[in-house]
Formats: sequence, C-alpha cells, structure tokens
Amino acid sequence: MKLYQDLLKPLLFRFAPERAHHLTVALLKFGLALPGVGALLRKTYQLHDSRLARHFLGLTFQNPVGLGAGFDKDGKHYHAMAALGFGFVELGTVTPKPQAGNPLPRLFRLPDDEALINRMGFNNAGVDVLVEQLKKKRPKGLIIGGNIGKNKATPNEEALNDYLYCFERLSPFVDYFVVNVSSPNTPDLRALQDKAPLTQLLTALQNKNHTYRLPTPILLKIAPDLNEQQLDDILEIVQSTGIAGVIATNTTIDREGLISSKELVNEIGAGGLSGQPLRERSTEVIRYLYQKSGEKLFIIGVGGIASAQDAKEKLEAGAALVQIYSGLVYAGPGLVKDICKSLLEPLE
Repeated sequence: MKLYQDLLKPLLFRFAPERAHHLTVALLKFGLALPGVGALLRKTYQLHDSRLARHFLGLTFQNPVGLGAGFDKDGKHYHAMAALGFGFVELGTVTPKPQAGNPLPRLFRLPDDEALINRMGFNNAGVDVLVEQLKKKRPKGLIIGGNIGKNKATPNEEALNDYLYCFERLSPFVDYFVVNVSSPNTPDLRALQDKAPLTQLLTALQNKNHTYRLPTPILLKIAPDLNEQQLDDILEIVQSTGIAGVIATNTTIDREGLISSKELVNEIGAGGLSGQPLRERSTEVIRYLYQKSGEKLFIIGVGGIASAQDAKEKLEAGAALVQIYSGLVYAGPGLVKDICKSLLEPLE
C-alpha cells in the first residue's frame, strides 16, 4: 500500500485516467511475467485461508472480495487481476457487437472526493472476443461473472435479442451472469429498469437458462438512484422471475454533497459517479433490500469501498459478497488483502 501511495499513485495520476488504467494493467502484466517478480507480487497481494471461503449460488468463492465490472470488459486481464488476490472477477459489460463507446475523454477523477466520473458507454470488443479469452485456462479457483448489456444502436424494443445473444454465447464459460440495465451512459438504458420491460427481459433469460442442463445464476445490477417504490418493484421482480439476486449498486447520476467545485463537476459533464460519495447510498440500498426481503435476498455489494471498514459496512448491511473498482484507484491493489485480513481478525 505504501509503495502505491508514495510512488505509483502520484505517477499514474500524472496521466489521463483512461491512459493510467491501461498503463497500470501493462505494468502488472510485465511484473508478473518476470522471473521471481511474479511470485513476489502474488505473495504480497494474495491471502489464502480456508476461513475466507464463501458458498453461494452453488459456487465456492475463495474469498468474498471481487473485481467490479468495467475494469476488464474483454477478458484480457483476469489472469493478472487474480494475482492480486480477488476471489472473483466480473467481466464486461459486454455487448453482442463491438462498439467504441463514447468519445474521449470519458473517464475523470475527483481526487478531493476520492471519486471517478465515467461515461464510457459500454466500449468493448464484442461478446465473441470475450468468449475466445475465456477459452484460455483460468486461474485455479477463480470465479468469473459475465456482465451483459445491449448495443447502443439497438432500440429498447429489441434489447432482449442482445441480452439473449450474449447469454447464449457466454453460458458455457461464466459462473454467473449480471444483467446490466442500470448504466447511465447508454441512452434510454435505464428505462429497462421499469417493472414491465424488466420482468419481460428477466423472464425470457430465465426461460432460456432453464433449457440448459445446468442453469447459470442470474443477477440484476441496479442503480442507486431508485426510490423505495422502485426498490419494492425490484424485490417483486426478483421473486416472480426467480433470478438469483442483485448487485447493488451501479454508479449514480447524483452530484449532491461533493467536495469538488461545481465548476469542475459541470465542466466534466454527464456520467456515472463512483467512489466514496456513493458509499453511503449504496449501503442504504443494500440494507433496505435485505431487510425488506426478510434477510433472504442474495446481494453483492459495490459502491464506495476504499477500506476494510467500508467492505464490512456492506457485509453488515446484508451483502453476501463485495466488489471493488474505484477504490483500487485511490487505495491501491493492497485493498483486497486488507479486506480479507480484517475479516479474519475476529476469528483469530
């Protein structure tokens, strides 16, 4: 953590955020390929302890800390990220056809808030490229999720076809699915969160799922900007469609309470806000859904986790597992191990 905070973070923050992302992954892969360095990195960042294992969805997670969607859309980096100690990684969001995403710049830092704003726009190489990446031998014990969406050019009335195509192509290669209808960066996508279209979409995916000998768990990723009535609708939809649970939450379009100047925020413009400003709201959503479901709903908690205490907050609110992404940018790669160590402390 100290190496990252004192040396790597100041260096990386000299680059534009998206450029820094690519540079970070390249440095990690380079280090892992060097004799002796790879072993040192794994020893530094991994923590193996059977007490960290979690059993959900018919799967065994080596630990409850996952990599959130968006970091590795095309499945090119999951081997490298496994070396940092993640118990699971979520790949995507992926769409049927390749798409470039929104124009640059589309990723921005708010350092004073330890936050990011992105309007990436589902930039990815298409589901067929991800399938080829997943045919490679995966790291031992690593659970992989597939986060699926629709192409920007696909109208909402035809969105189901996009989700079904991605679902069918990825079914043999992922351990669970995430249906993403909550990104704020694809026009009109969040309209698919409305009760009628969402029920239709999830029912169709479940019907296809049950034609397979071994169905794959399906989760729904929801926005933090839903009101209580909409959250109640989500609970009804989960129950009626029989999906496995939810991921709470995606990024927010809310800009209230930021430390960063309004001028800077307005200059950046549209996009989803992630990081520390999202922490409290995402935890509220988790707690509400978990309690309202009679403490039965399976939830993966994500949003504003930048410390071990942040992760514990999500777990205590009702999350079964957690995911991190923006926290890596500000806290560094040691965050995974820090969370795992903190979960073992009461057991010592």
